[in-house]
Amino acid sequence: MLLLPGIGLSQAPPAKFRVIAIAEAGGIHKPFVDAAKVWLAKEALADGFTIDYIENTDKIDKAFLAQYQLFIQLNYPPYAWKPAAVEAFQDYIEQGRGGWIGFHHATLLGEFDGYPIWPWFSNFMGGIRYTQYIPTFVSGKVVVEDPSHPVMKGLGGSFEIKDEEWYTYDKSPRPNVHVLASVDESTYTPNSTVKMGDHPVVWTNEHMKARNVYIFMGHRPEHFANPAFTTLFHNAILWASQK
Repeated sequence: MLLLPGIGLSQAPPAKFRVIAIAEAGGIHKPFVDAAKVWLAKEALADGFTIDYIENTDKIDKAFLAQYQLFIQLNYPPYAWKPAAVEAFQDYIEQGRGGWIGFHHATLLGEFDGYPIWPWFSNFMGGIRYTQYIPTFVSGKVVVEDPSHPVMKGLGGSFEIKDEEWYTYDKSPRPNVHVLASVDESTYTPNSTVKMGDHPVVWTNEHMKARNVYIFMGHRPEHFANPAFTTLFHNAILWASQK
């Protein structure tokens, strides 16, 4: 076997793309974030990307985001962002400088912890405002609405998500986004009175140049033992990271 000078058998090929993920250091979502980091480490090796993590928006500006082809908002809320981060992120999404995947807490849109709602982000998510959630947790059937979309590849017609909070919003985002999947509230087990009727839980905003997908499910680390959830996450990474 001929080896080129300076290249060893164990040298890894260059990364296909770079990912930045923002996740809070602690709080109620820490178990999910910790499980995500373990899964993402394996995913990065399998799919040939690198991933860095930040715990606040202090570093985010246009130069920082220019290093990355994908931004994952891993249960980080849409408030208390530094002004430079707000400007850079909006530009990143509007101009398609990279892709975006948001989970769960990313739609906590309203007035929280003394901060006002971020109007641009609300519009990005379809013009919604958070209203309530199911604090006792219920399981539900997620219905795939667009099986032809790459993010939904291999998920069939539906799949179950166990023990989630299922946020509700002041209205459905459907008129302003492309819905990929919704939860069938009639399948809630045990039943809950916290419902919103038309209830999208996976969608993409095609009005933005960036490839983007919001995935509501993301509270419990046990989701990473659900093949449907990991397939959805895997698909989203490969799709959103492409220009």
